[in-house]
Amino acid sequence: MGSLSEMKEIFRSADAVCFDVDSTVIKEEGIDELAKFCGVGDAVAEMTRRAMGGSLTFRAALTERLALIRPSREQVQALITEHPPRLTEGIKELVCRLHQRNVQVFLISGGFQSIVEHVASQLDIPLTNVYANRLKFYFNGEYAGFDETQLTAESGGKGKVIAQLKEKYGFRRIIMIGDGATDMEACPPADGFIGFGGNVTRQQVKEKAKWYIDDFEELLRELDNNSIKMNHNDIIY
Repeated sequence: MGSLSEMKEIFRSADAVCFDVDSTVIKEEGIDELAKFCGVGDAVAEMTRRAMGGSLTFRAALTERLALIRPSREQVQALITEHPPRLTEGIKELVCRLHQRNVQVFLISGGFQSIVEHVASQLDIPLTNVYANRLKFYFNGEYAGFDETQLTAESGGKGKVIAQLKEKYGFRRIIMIGDGATDMEACPPADGFIGFGGNVTRQQVKEKAKWYIDDFEELLRELDNNSIKMNHNDIIY
């Protein structure tokens, strides 16, 4: 990853911006909220800590936690209805500003499709721009596992999604924004990474990210400053 000034230039000129969701676009960790809702919050939080420590692969950690939660289709829908994910301050304005600049916005999450799609709809992000894990259910709505073919279900999956986006759409510059190590590891193939600590601070990310922010206002200001510079450079004959 380049210098801070290089990161800012990549962000200003990016034709696609990819956001992590849990603890970045929303304040919560979706799987922990689902676990609490299903009555196994403490046990799953302990598993999450172990996974963060690197003692488990992402897929193994996801498998273990879901086997303990065993969420039904009804429970997932009830969670979204009764405890909808809370958007992080400034994200709505930032996504709107990026859209105004014709920048494509994607949500790439190790969380669950139904929850992430709910978030995407609040931000006017097309559902085709959502990459997340899919829960599987039996015909009676009981938990039946998760779709292991999704790129987001494996370690390094976010980087694989970004590589796929570049190939599919021909993006020249993609920025990844997120709070975690899996987000930082997606650069490359992402051309730049911005660490986000507005909801939770991951020390490893804070120390290694060339550009680390605590609120989305900083990114809005960067876009505004760029617009002012561009207007000043306009020459009218």
